[in-house]
Amino acid sequence: MRIAATIFLTDETITPTRLARELEQRGFAGLYLPEHTHIPVERTTPYPAGGDLPREYGRTLDPFVALGQAAAVTERLELGTGITLVAQHDPIALAKQIATLDHLSGGRFTLGLGFGWNVEEAADHGVDWSGRRDLVRDRMALMRALWAEEPTAHEGEFGSVRASHAYPKPVREPRAPKVSGPRTLIGGAAGPKLFAHIAEYADGWLPIGGGGLSETLPRLRRVWADAGRDTDALQVVPYAVFPSPGKLTHYADLGIGEVVAQLPPAGEAEVLRTLDEYARFL
Repeated sequence: MRIAATIFLTDETITPTRLARELEQRGFAGLYLPEHTHIPVERTTPYPAGGDLPREYGRTLDPFVALGQAAAVTERLELGTGITLVAQHDPIALAKQIATLDHLSGGRFTLGLGFGWNVEEAADHGVDWSGRRDLVRDRMALMRALWAEEPTAHEGEFGSVRASHAYPKPVREPRAPKVSGPRTLIGGAAGPKLFAHIAEYADGWLPIGGGGLSETLPRLRRVWADAGRDTDALQVVPYAVFPSPGKLTHYADLGIGEVVAQLPPAGEAEVLRTLDEYARFL
């Protein structure tokens, strides 16, 4: 089983370059980073985990800049977002960022994408909350048009792009008619609409915490198969997991090949101690 790591990197934590080197040296599979552009002070949206919103949410580094640094100091470490808030980006610019990072890293990038939870943050980006899932779907289609080998136009409900020369291209080859670009995983809670989106334009699912998979994974596999996707190609990657032997054995029994372990949003000493604790699972 491949074990990657995720962390809220901030201006107060270990640096991206030091963490990336330490992960690769120890044999971890990858580094995934979350995204928040800002956290409005006047926020009425409750924190999904309950209680006060942790300090690190408002201090998070830009994941693409941080992952670019990580790519420059490593050779094998996979790099990913967990997750990119696609609705909060200009899709033409985001397509360029993604393709550039994947190109410069030699195809090591995974696009973990999601729909967000912070209504106020999204509103500042002009996002209509009720329509954000359809907006993300449309923006993914637009980005796929830019990633296509031949100039391809996209005319969608929320945006369009002319047939264009757009390089570099992501390294990975297309896996299905509507799945091109880098490896793409969608985060979010289990449900019919989420599973339909995964089967339509992604490579798999990033379930936060990884709970309840014995029940939900068979449902996703049925939706995936009904969409005509290769049953062996579905990837499910439990995300932000606090690993234990029991959890990892359970995931392995479900056929899961990668897990993303949660690191503390802390300074160098604490993060490296946690890496040493997790290294026993490698």
